[in-house]
Amino acid sequence: MVALGLLVATPGVAAAQPSPSAVAAAAPLGVDAPLKTLNGTGLVAPRGWSIRKAAGVIRLDAPEGGSSILFADTTGGDADAAVAAAWAAYRAEAAPTSTGAKDRPVRDGWDQIRVYSYRAPAGEARTIWARALRKGDRWTVVLQDMADDVLEKRDSQVEVILNKLLPAGYARETFAGRTAHKIDAARLAALTDLIETARTDLDIPGVGFGLIQDDKILFEGGFGVRELGKPEPVDADTAFMIGSNGKALTTLMLAKLVEQGKMNWETPVSSLWPAFRLGDAATTAKVRVKHLVCACTGLPRQDLPWIFQGDQAQASTVLTWLSTMKPTSDFGDLYQYSNLLAASGGYLGAHVREPDRELGAAYDAAMQALVFDPLGMSRTTFDYAKALAGNHAAPHALDIDGRQQVAVMGLNAAGIPSRPDGGEWSTARDMLAYVRMELAKGRLPSGQRYIAEGPLLARRIPQVTEGSDEYYGMGLKIDRIWGVPVIHHGGSQYGYRADMIWLPDQGVGAVILTNSDSGAALRSAFRRRLLEVLFDGEPKAAADLANYGKAFKANRGEGRQTLTAPIDPAVIDKLAARYANPNLGDLVVRREGDRTVFDFGGWASEVASRKNDDGSVTLVTITPGADGYEFEVADSPGRRGLVIREEPRSYTFAEAP
Repeated sequence: MVALGLLVATPGVAAAQPSPSAVAAAAPLGVDAPLKTLNGTGLVAPRGWSIRKAAGVIRLDAPEGGSSILFADTTGGDADAAVAAAWAAYRAEAAPTSTGAKDRPVRDGWDQIRVYSYRAPAGEARTIWARALRKGDRWTVVLQDMADDVLEKRDSQVEVILNKLLPAGYARETFAGRTAHKIDAARLAALTDLIETARTDLDIPGVGFGLIQDDKILFEGGFGVRELGKPEPVDADTAFMIGSNGKALTTLMLAKLVEQGKMNWETPVSSLWPAFRLGDAATTAKVRVKHLVCACTGLPRQDLPWIFQGDQAQASTVLTWLSTMKPTSDFGDLYQYSNLLAASGGYLGAHVREPDRELGAAYDAAMQALVFDPLGMSRTTFDYAKALAGNHAAPHALDIDGRQQVAVMGLNAAGIPSRPDGGEWSTARDMLAYVRMELAKGRLPSGQRYIAEGPLLARRIPQVTEGSDEYYGMGLKIDRIWGVPVIHHGGSQYGYRADMIWLPDQGVGAVILTNSDSGAALRSAFRRRLLEVLFDGEPKAAADLANYGKAFKANRGEGRQTLTAPIDPAVIDKLAARYANPNLGDLVVRREGDRTVFDFGGWASEVASRKNDDGSVTLVTITPGADGYEFEVADSPGRRGLVIREEPRSYTFAEAP
């Protein structure tokens, strides 16, 4: 039996409590506010949000309205009963259609964690889920019911809310004040063993790895193979795509220009580059050099233009795309990650250095002269043909049946025009050379100064809050979750996941490069393991990795349960042969045997279908390396159409002649 609002299992109490929906909201918060639920569970209400309270229930409402996160305390019973009571407290009508519930690995002092997912109402782009957290016989249930455009905008605040959600009396481990150990053979083995375990549990074909401490390279090499089914091993010089790790290299190039006096971090961009403009004139006027690379300008992520038209674009096209983009939050208010804005930062540096040269060529030359050559990064390149002709790792991703496959490269190539946001190929050896310089605060192994400390370290100054004790600087993330500063940045390309990390106060740095989408889980597990090795921390990384592995194996082939491939002939017969969108280009539908393929020019993918509860049909790309893009069938009288969404925008592909 579950009672809502009182910590006793008393029949009828839940029904007697007023719903927080019926309680007037307080004024929006001016600052983040710590709160405690009736069970003593700690949480944080972000600034700008409003609070409604009823007995045992706290509801946080986003400033935009219509998007909420609710916390409901109960005692006794099981997770299902606790979640049902929370839904009853949230709204009078029934909970939305459930799409499943799963137990998750326990962490942060909880004894049980069970998550529930729900299908959004027809025609609504919403993310709805519940999480039941148990400590002893007491439950704290979290319900999230948010419009996707609001969630995209306020994701960093949601991260703060959820990451601060801790049971009464629990405090996360901190390494503040501890002395780091020297990494000897046994401690190094603890790191490399984790990598090998991850390769097995997460089906990662190959990993490039580098480790340094006190300016001494402890490891520089690789594990596994460059491509499934082939024997060539990964080594220190195997090239991987590094994704957004490249943002830090771009901001390093900008730092060199600052050092040379060609600009400073506070210089208005429009004074250096009159062609630069956003879709909002007021924001354009505010943008300084640092704002291009700080994820703090209020511009939302808008990747679909380059994803669908990258094969037809040039570097200058980035300016065209940006000129249509408008901020969705106040300048400097929220963390919002924009690849295109970061790309413009690299092209700004290129323009400042060589104003009369084509932007792409000028950028490549600037990176070679100011970053790659001085740091000895001889294998790092933007040249796909050069990388693919040499020692390189092939990308891998799961197919619809959960089998690891070599992934197609079309979407990776689509990012060439916007490459300053992370389009490099690099190696464990080259990336470790970069991390080594960062740890040495701008000096090279010879002792020669490569860059002054001022412009280099300015990139590590937090510009905006990214999450709980996490901040974003200029192309770098600053993490203080564990009590010591950790500088890092992940990188994701299709079929590749990468990470670089350094602890400036401990003189330790590492690089992880993987050739599989499943390598994403290794990144966070390795960061935790590195801290454990250095500070004799609680051994959590191995358990976390084991849990990732279990979830990975349990979810393999999940797409086959919800998607139909090949597509039902009745669905195919209703599709037009060609569609077009003025911003994203053409979509050609063709048949290859029993497969249906969507061809966008630079890349193509087989599609599967999903019939939704409301009778609508969604088509989903499923070719490894080009998977996961969803198109809603949106036919209107006399014209067929497909809609793809990237909040806060949606794009309609209309039937074309």
